[in-house]
Amino acid sequence: MIFLAAVLLVTISPSHALRAVGSAPLSIPQADDSNVRPPVTTDDIKIVERAKSILSSTAVWNRQDNRKCPAGATTYSLYCALEKASGEISEHFAHREAAMQEVRFVVDDIARNRNYEHRLMDYNNDPTTTLADIQNVLDRAEANIKKRLAEQNQAPQPKP
Repeated sequence: MIFLAAVLLVTISPSHALRAVGSAPLSIPQADDSNVRPPVTTDDIKIVERAKSILSSTAVWNRQDNRKCPAGATTYSLYCALEKASGEISEHFAHREAAMQEVRFVVDDIARNRNYEHRLMDYNNDPTTTLADIQNVLDRAEANIKKRLAEQNQAPQPKP
């Protein structure tokens, strides 16, 4: 525990370190927490909208996703459309960014008993999934992001 505290004191800002000392144990997020729910931004709405436009027809929908998204691709899975959209809108891609996570949570909601190991890939590749289903998932994720953004904007802001 002492070693962990020392590492925390070195890796976080002095003001955060002062609050950490003597307080309740810190919750350290896991590097790949599949249920992390980062704050949303207007970029997340744009990412989902762009992913919907990328997946505009069955001719460009890749039903055989492997989560590898080559730069010159002409077809896109749900995962790769979100990755491409993220790169275009925010100029970076994070596997657990808010837009990706919100889409994952919609898949969780509509495919509760399917036990997908990789939610976006497995839902995309499920033989019962249609492009209309993919578009519906993106529509619902967009609505959820807009709702969360409105809630975030109404929440009281912490005083400095």
